[in-house]
This record gives sequence, structure tokens and C-alpha cells, in this order.
Amino acid sequence: MATSNPPAGGQEPELPLHTPSVASLSMAAAIALIAWLALAAQTDITIDRWVSRGYTVFDGIERMSSYLTNLTVFLSAICFTFVATRARSPVARFFRQPTVVTAIVVYMVFVGIAYNVLLRYLWTPSGYRALVNECLHTFVPVLAALFWVFFVPRFHLTVRQCLLWLVYPLAYLCVTLLRGSVSDFYPYPFIDVGELGYPHVLANATLLVLAFLTLMGVFIAINHRRPDLDMPDAAEQEEQQEQARDER
Repeated sequence: MATSNPPAGGQEPELPLHTPSVASLSMAAAIALIAWLALAAQTDITIDRWVSRGYTVFDGIERMSSYLTNLTVFLSAICFTFVATRARSPVARFFRQPTVVTAIVVYMVFVGIAYNVLLRYLWTPSGYRALVNECLHTFVPVLAALFWVFFVPRFHLTVRQCLLWLVYPLAYLCVTLLRGSVSDFYPYPFIDVGELGYPHVLANATLLVLAFLTLMGVFIAINHRRPDLDMPDAAEQEEQQEQARDER
């Protein structure tokens, strides 16, 4: 069973398409640049804070890796770097698949929504930190969503692929609860077992998973309503590649 029909020729295109627009490459590059710079700035802020408290650089990096935002922005930076550079390595080709790009965009949008709805009121950064915070939680999610709307074509999506999208957030939740049971640190108040207890945390986690499934459903519905992509067959693709090599 599939949630949408495959493009003509039964092939899933890689992003950007074989004739990418300047706009799509530029936007992917902009997203990657903002993500990398924001992540680098957040790393500097976190490590500086932890070292000033007598901890090591490794402790700062470990604390950064506790936050879903940082991990998801890192994934987005990698993904959009490969899209913008049109890299051809196996790893790059994996990250350029529309199903993978879509999953990462869904993760990024979910992080942005969760922060702005549940966490924004907890602190008010100023100056440089405010800019970094907005890049991580607003600019990258919004730009990623816009890229998906304008430049990701309709693609074949199976139930199995949809279920695989859940691996990342569920794995994060399990690892976070496991680490918290050892360190007594929970990065978000709604999963703080020490304050809320496991029943309340599991109830909150269930609501978050349902919210994520709803967001997935929105993206799947939009994908289903897109027009079919007129993809060239294998022979046409080979001919286009040969022409491109001749031109070079």
C-alpha cells in the first residue's frame, strides 16, 4: 500500500532535479549556510558557558547533543549542503532523496512549532544569542518548509517509509530518558521525569508523538495532491548525462 503514486517511470528523483533552477540551489545553499552558522554559534556559546563553569569541551558538546533542536539543525545542514552542491557520493544521494528531504523538513518544522508553542516563554535571549536562537527555531524551519513547498516534487511514499520517519524522534526520546535516568538531566520540562514522574512524561510524550503524526499527515496530504512529476526514463537520463559530459 502506498500513500501516493510514483512519478512517471517509477523512479524517485534526487534533489535537486536534473535541471535544477538557480532559485532551488540558492535557497538550499542559504538554508545550509544559516544552519551551519547558527549551529557553530550555538556550539561556541554552549562550550564557553560550560568551560567557564569548570567543565570540559566534551561536556559542552555532550550537553548540546541532548537537545533535539541541535541534532535536527545538524541533519538539516548536512541535507541541504548535499542538495545545494549536487554531490554524487552514496551518502549525498541518500540525503537528496525526496523522502529523506521531506522527513528532515518535517523534523525541522516540528522542532520549530514545538519550541514556539511550548518553550519560547521560558527564556528571552538578547543580542547575539537572540539571533542564534531565531535562526535555530524559526528561520531554518520556515525556510526548510518553503523549500519543500516550492522545490520538492511529488514522490512515491510507502507506509514503511512513513513508519521509518518515526524512528528518529522515538529514538531521541528513548535515549534522552535513558541518559536522564543516569545524569538526572532532561533537556525539556515536559519530559523531566524528576519533576513530573514517568506517567506524566509518557503522557506528554504520547501527545507529542500524536502531534508529530498529524504534521506528517499534513505533508503526506500535500504530497498526494501535487501533480505527477514527468521524470525521464533510464535511457533519457543516460542520454542527458552523456550530453552533460560532452559539454564539459
